[in-house]
Amino acid sequence: MFWTNKLGSLIQSLRRQNPQKAEVMPAQQNNTGESGKMRVLIMSDTHGIHKNLDRVLKKERPYEQILHMGDIEGDEEYIGASAGCPVTAVRGNNDYFSELPQERLIEIAGRRIFMTHGHYYYVAAGVEHLIKEALGRDADAVMFGHTHYPMVRKEGSLWVINPGSLSYPRQEGHKASYIVMETGPSGDFEFFLKFL
Repeated sequence: MFWTNKLGSLIQSLRRQNPQKAEVMPAQQNNTGESGKMRVLIMSDTHGIHKNLDRVLKKERPYEQILHMGDIEGDEEYIGASAGCPVTAVRGNNDYFSELPQERLIEIAGRRIFMTHGHYYYVAAGVEHLIKEALGRDADAVMFGHTHYPMVRKEGSLWVINPGSLSYPRQEGHKASYIVMETGPSGDFEFFLKFL
């Protein structure tokens, strides 16, 4: 236990000294002409089913970006063609032959977002490991899926975000869920959990 804690502290210290570069997602001009503001759809666990995905894409227009937390099951091209905007996604535990990355560190409006499906961090048992990893990467937000339970929560300065599932929701009421994220000119995030 002693060496595990020491090693973990050393890794976090090295990450702070040499922070990983994030892919920069540029803030685009939205339909109201306000520069620096973005409207982003966050979704997960669509599992190759289009019905609710199509409803959300139509209902929430306009948006500048989609972030998908995995378990797309081969629908990367379909989502990209239907969305009409950039789609940034990670590989889930059911994306067996996908070439998507397992994790991504992106930057939107100057804020760092750590994206992962979450199964490698045992999120079904809790988000403690995931939060530690995100803090070690200097993230402002961590986004994940896998559990099919939505979550919008703040741990200190870190946003912990799970949009739930559009295809197989598991929370009470079993309503398909997703999140709309809006960024202000100063880079502040606002998250709106929505249900179908």
